[in-house]
Amino acid sequence: MGEAGSGRHQDEDADTVIGRDRLLAFGDAVFAIAITLLALDMTVPDGLSAAELVGALDKTLADVGAFLLSFVVIGVLWVNHHALFSRIARLDSWLLYLYLALLAMIAGLPFPTRLISEYGDTPLGTAVYASSIALAAALLTAMALRVHRRPALAAPGVSRESLRIPVIEGAVMVAVFATSIPLTLVSPVVAQLWWLLAIPLRRRLARG
Repeated sequence: MGEAGSGRHQDEDADTVIGRDRLLAFGDAVFAIAITLLALDMTVPDGLSAAELVGALDKTLADVGAFLLSFVVIGVLWVNHHALFSRIARLDSWLLYLYLALLAMIAGLPFPTRLISEYGDTPLGTAVYASSIALAAALLTAMALRVHRRPALAAPGVSRESLRIPVIEGAVMVAVFATSIPLTLVSPVVAQLWWLLAIPLRRRLARG
């Protein structure tokens, strides 16, 4: 009985292993490195003539577009995860594992970004990118849902209603990117335009 109680205590108090603030600082570093790696993908070959440089810059526009898209997505996830952590007083093992999985997805986002830059006109390239973002958003939403269901993890004074907001915002982002995956079979461009729905839907549902 004592051992079982000890196991439950360890499960609920992962904060004693690694502090909330230290984990958040680690996460900030991962987000920053991921964005830096996105920028490093924007290059042109060396030794080009003036005429060749014009063509190379034209081809780089796809890289710039992919960078801006992923920069916005990573930025939204970064802001949302800070907003969630502002509502969290302590961690349990579930929050810790979900957060580490989220950081793994963020660290790997340069790959699907490169994929959509090179193959954004294909259903597979667009679907892989949408799947990556949907999974990252799902992990963050799962963290928010965990805190919503375990109010003891929340910071003092944080209401259940306040904890519901990040769950709704995250669910909208997951739904938009997940439902765009079958749309890639119709048109990759249509699927990519579908992602824009996340902006008005999140605002409207959060207010509701």
